Amino acid sequence: MAWSTRRLAELAGTTAKAVRHYHEIGLLDEPERASNGYKRYGVNHLVRLLRIRRLTDLGVALADVPAVEGGDERARQILQDLDAELAADIERRQRMRRDLAAIMDNRAALDMPPDFKTLADDLPETQRSLLVAYSSILTPEAIAALKEQLSGPRGDLEAEFAALEEDAPEDVRQRLAEQIAPEAREQHRAHPALADLGRASHRERAVANSVTVHALTEFYNRAHLDVLRRVHSILVENGTAGSEGDDAQQ
Repeated sequence: MAWSTRRLAELAGTTAKAVRHYHEIGLLDEPERASNGYKRYGVNHLVRLLRIRRLTDLGVALADVPAVEGGDERARQILQDLDAELAADIERRQRMRRDLAAIMDNRAALDMPPDFKTLADDLPETQRSLLVAYSSILTPEAIAALKEQLSGPRGDLEAEFAALEEDAPEDVRQRLAEQIAPEAREQHRAHPALADLGRASHRERAVANSVTVHALTEFYNRAHLDVLRRVHSILVENGTAGSEGDDAQQ
């Protein structure tokens, strides 16, 4: 009994196009032909095709099939590399599932860096947006410091700053700056990496400065920026401002 290309492909769970491709690259021997010119496949072709399918289903590249079948040291290395790739892919997919679960539980976590999902509910929209922007430039160590900083309780002063209107009077801005400066000084001491985002970035300083400046001007109004400049001036006078603050606040 002999089978046509279509029937062989059907038995092996593949396509006639794949069978022809295996012929072209030398993985599957050409069968004899009947008097009418049609190919006549036998069980040996089916077994061979099933073996190829087995290896490719496991992720082995077609070019590596002969080496893996050879069972030598190169075959072992190919399989070990494939196993490492699969392990990394499993870890990535498990992380994706955890992130999806967090998003299903809390839509506010949708755009947050993975380590900050638990803070999503408590952070104002402006801080969440700034955090997303900063995640593109900060090192993992700086991100961890930022998470620790943001995990602290948020008081009335922070709420007042967040609600500051663009036309806030001069005296309100100055009062806020004077009240915020001591807290900013303590934050710099507790988290020195965050006092200079240029140094805390895994990108070039110019790029980090650009992201910082654009983020601040995009998500804060003029009154916010004026208060931040005043805070920076107070810190400079006391010698506690980071060099990054010079770029970001000017």
